[in-house]
Amino acid sequence: MRNICKDILFGVAVGDALGVPVEFKSRETIARNPVTDMIGYGTHRQPAGTWSDDSSLSFCLAESLCDGYNLDAIASKFVKWLDEGYWTPYGEVFDIGNTTRKAINNLKNGCEPILAGETGDYSNGNGSLMRILPLLPQLIHLPFEERYQIIKDVSSITHRHPRSILGCVLLMEFALNLLHKDPLESLRDLSLNFNNYLENYPELGKEIHHYNRLLDGMSNERYDELKVSDPQAYESIDFNAASVPSIATVGVDTICSGGYVVDTLEASIWCLINSTNYKDAVLLAVNLGDDTDTTGAVTGGLAALYYGFESIPENWINQLARRDDIEKLSIKLNKYYQGI
Repeated sequence: MRNICKDILFGVAVGDALGVPVEFKSRETIARNPVTDMIGYGTHRQPAGTWSDDSSLSFCLAESLCDGYNLDAIASKFVKWLDEGYWTPYGEVFDIGNTTRKAINNLKNGCEPILAGETGDYSNGNGSLMRILPLLPQLIHLPFEERYQIIKDVSSITHRHPRSILGCVLLMEFALNLLHKDPLESLRDLSLNFNNYLENYPELGKEIHHYNRLLDGMSNERYDELKVSDPQAYESIDFNAASVPSIATVGVDTICSGGYVVDTLEASIWCLINSTNYKDAVLLAVNLGDDTDTTGAVTGGLAALYYGFESIPENWINQLARRDDIEKLSIKLNKYYQGI
């Protein structure tokens, strides 16, 4: 039986580790010496195979889930990571976003997990998006209402703004689609169906325009409206093409790869759609530049979820820090979900 926990954890960590050495470098700088393999040192002066806070917090979440979903337990692991270097490659935190640091300090000062995250417009970095994929098995059999509440709460530990929460929800809905559909069909399905959920969630509806390129494919409702209002135009439209959101077809020059949650989600889905295997997807992500570890991590998690653990180059797996520990964690988490 397939272990999607293993797919996600190794997919995230390898993509993350590929990006660590070139984090903060511009696309133009990287283009002069593109990343083609696992390398070391660079930006953070870490050995090849070193992953960052993206993977650390993903592993903290995954380990917490091994004992069942408990928000306090997840938050405690995050505090332990920052204070003790827990679930770091070599016992030391070398990279952390400001919003995440503030939120964890809020936790340390006694704040409830669901209130710890920042809520300002400038607190919409990718710090909750980067770590949320291990939550996927928890969500598979739940209705949207329950999925949304869990994602919202887990994001809110560090990122409580509705835009950040919405980014996490869209990522997880897309990931759920990937379990049964190819990337392009998964995106089309997201575009066709997601708006149906928004009526009951006005806080998300106010933010949805930020994700327009992921959701602007022609909906069934719009197609039916056109049939009535303009039959001639209706007859001329190829619905399969018109229903594809624009992010799938835009050029690389329109893709941003900084730390903004919207940019990271767009870039990761774009990389997956514009590649045909795990290796090409994560290299495409890392070579976009800027927040390379996070774009690599999110793309890597999605790509491994779709193509499987076996698609990750073996030499990259072998260089990964704490490979055996990640393997044990993936087995433990998978056993928990098989038992419930």
